[in-house]
Amino acid sequence: MSDLATTEDLDARLEKHRTELTGYCYRMLGSAFEAEDAVQDTMVRAWRSFEKFEGRSSLRSWLYRIATNVCLDMLNAGNRRARPMDLTEATPVSQAKLNSRPEVTWLEPVPDGRVLPSVVDPAETAVERETIRLAFVAALQHLPPKQRAVLILREVLAWKASEVAELLGTTVASVNSALQRARATIAESEPASTDAADPLDEEQKELLERYVAAFEGYDMKALTALLHEDATLSMPPYDLWLRGHENIVGWMLGVGEVCRGSRLVPTVANGTPAFAHYHPSPDGDGYTPWALMVIEIEEGRITGINSFLDTERWFPLFDLPARLDKDGKEAG
Repeated sequence: MSDLATTEDLDARLEKHRTELTGYCYRMLGSAFEAEDAVQDTMVRAWRSFEKFEGRSSLRSWLYRIATNVCLDMLNAGNRRARPMDLTEATPVSQAKLNSRPEVTWLEPVPDGRVLPSVVDPAETAVERETIRLAFVAALQHLPPKQRAVLILREVLAWKASEVAELLGTTVASVNSALQRARATIAESEPASTDAADPLDEEQKELLERYVAAFEGYDMKALTALLHEDATLSMPPYDLWLRGHENIVGWMLGVGEVCRGSRLVPTVANGTPAFAHYHPSPDGDGYTPWALMVIEIEEGRITGINSFLDTERWFPLFDLPARLDKDGKEAG
């Protein structure tokens, strides 16, 4: 076999694991872009040191070991990505002020296709999707890095304690102890539950259709009827967040009034429904990107509206149109 053929074969074998490794690194790091960087670093390291790989473990296990080390190195900087709810108390709309924080502060959204490998088992798919929800990934960020790795490998990816111990170069007892502490921390942070939304059931479809109609029509009475009484609205990179439909509606009729006349285009992020939010263009010709809006639903009501405003980052990542025409269609 030629060296070229061998190289192409190795590249193909490594690439087979890219999506699941990106999902692992995303849960570890809380950043879609850092996860992709970590996986690329993992692939380069694997390619360079492949001749040292003696097959004592599977290629997949070996790649996870490299990826874990890459993530732990990145986390040594001490950054813990968060949601606004992790950093400040809810603010009454009457006292709301917009205070921006640096990009490295924030937990980032991610397209499902970048982090969820195609699997046949629906139950496995449901677990994978549940564990990329914003609330769950935010809860993971409260864990020390090695506990985070243990919890993800054991609880999300269903590795055996002995496999995790080998990967981390530690003992089964140490892994079990770390898992117990991680579970206790996650239980304390109580990540909010979100209804499964893939595929959407008829009730969820109707709820989202009503949401789009209410938002695009700027009908606050209709919007209020769709929101849970404790629903939240957040807008990274601002650390402000609001709780309760009175505060949310108050914001939308105040500072948020600039969103009147917007258009929403459906997409999916973090295993939940999302929308590309387009704002009327200042020049009056069509619509321009305003936010990636990730929606959380529970028991037939919207419990969270997470509007990520850095559209120059998010819209290309989600393959969203850079502009809509006056009819709300992708502009050529």
